[in-house]
Amino acid sequence: MPINVPRRWYQRVGPGLITACVVIGPGSILTSSQVGASQGYSLSWVVLIAVLFMMLFASLGAKLGAVATESPADLIARRGGRWLSALIGVSVFFISAAFQFGNNLGVHSAFQEFKDYLPPMGRFEIDYIVVLFNLLAISFLFAFRNLYRALERLMMLFVGLMLVAFSVNLVFARPSIPELMAGLVPPVHLLWAGASDGDKSLLDLSLLGLVGTTFVITAAYYQAYLVRQKGWAKAELKDGLIDARIGAVIMALITLMLMTTAAAELRGQLLGEVGDVAAGLRPAFGTLGHSLFCLGLFSAAYSSFMVNSMIGGFVLADGLGLGNKPTDLIPRVLTVAVLLTGMTIALLVIRVEWKPVPLIVAAQAVTVVAAPLVAVALLWLTSSSEVMGQDRNRLITNIAAGAGFLLLLLMAWYTATVAIPQRWQQWRTSVQTTPDVVFCPLAIESDTRRWTRDAACVGLQDAGSKYRDLQVL
Repeated sequence: MPINVPRRWYQRVGPGLITACVVIGPGSILTSSQVGASQGYSLSWVVLIAVLFMMLFASLGAKLGAVATESPADLIARRGGRWLSALIGVSVFFISAAFQFGNNLGVHSAFQEFKDYLPPMGRFEIDYIVVLFNLLAISFLFAFRNLYRALERLMMLFVGLMLVAFSVNLVFARPSIPELMAGLVPPVHLLWAGASDGDKSLLDLSLLGLVGTTFVITAAYYQAYLVRQKGWAKAELKDGLIDARIGAVIMALITLMLMTTAAAELRGQLLGEVGDVAAGLRPAFGTLGHSLFCLGLFSAAYSSFMVNSMIGGFVLADGLGLGNKPTDLIPRVLTVAVLLTGMTIALLVIRVEWKPVPLIVAAQAVTVVAAPLVAVALLWLTSSSEVMGQDRNRLITNIAAGAGFLLLLLMAWYTATVAIPQRWQQWRTSVQTTPDVVFCPLAIESDTRRWTRDAACVGLQDAGSKYRDLQVL
């Protein structure tokens, strides 16, 4: 008779931690800090609601991965046609590729802030650090026989680093506990009656941005792939559901720590990028706090950097019927395509200060369609008795998931009617008011053997902003 050996704790978790890593990225850090700096503790309740919906849909993904005998895209193709699975795959791939540059910029910002503590790098510039880490990510994809196990262990390390770094900063910040507790209670009077003349509208970019960076439906959908890659089946369904909930709790903890730290120390400051958050914490927390934040930022950026690219590559490959396992070649090749796209765009932003607004607008436009579509597909599959058998969704689950779907529709409507037009108009205005580009000739300095631009020319080329005068070639 076989002896049932209890599984260790780390064998009961994994996919949920990986999902938490992709959700907590540079965008989430920046949005959480911006909301804390501008709104204080008052929108903490939004995090709880967004995390509850993320927990629900991640649990649906985990259940689908454990119970179904086929991959999500194969199920969709068999029941709705290959065109539908391909549409979802292409949409998710485009979103992942378009926003991957943000993860690259997060890694760059962490090292840019951390460079004072690093030894001299000779002729290597911090700007090219993203190339190094993309090469490491590509090597990671092909170096391990068990890609999932290696990824899981790496993400566990990053989650631990984020929890330590951001919790220590929270202790340094010494937030107001009564204000934080009050912020966890939704302002029901404003939700029902609307904002008064002196209040900020609840339906604004900060609120929906906070929801959008926490309730990431594509990551919940990818939970099904992670569960299958871990080897969990119906017998491990309970572990899969607990794991999804643990991942969601970690998302909530880190998001609330970031928002609360900003509310306590950065109140009233304008934060345009994650580097501003790090720079703002340096005077208050000193070298230790600043270093820890940079470590947490790097962990968030590079973990999201890895997993986001895999979401795009694996979901597209599965949607096209070209494989969905870590041992398959095409999913890894398409993951490399996401990595290289993000790196190229990031280098353009870093080196020539290109503003990728058209790309962001296009990605937002695709998200308007893709997010509700992915949610419907996940809800459809997990509600099917043919797919799930006795583990199909109950009525209460479908009602709660329906509310989450309505929230995604609300965010899609806001993005399509408000966010995209505003961003596009701002970009057109900036382009029309920007002077023609002036190309400055290069001259070589005799003492340093470095290339430099004429200062007067640079002033014309980049008036009003800091330009990197020295470029190591």
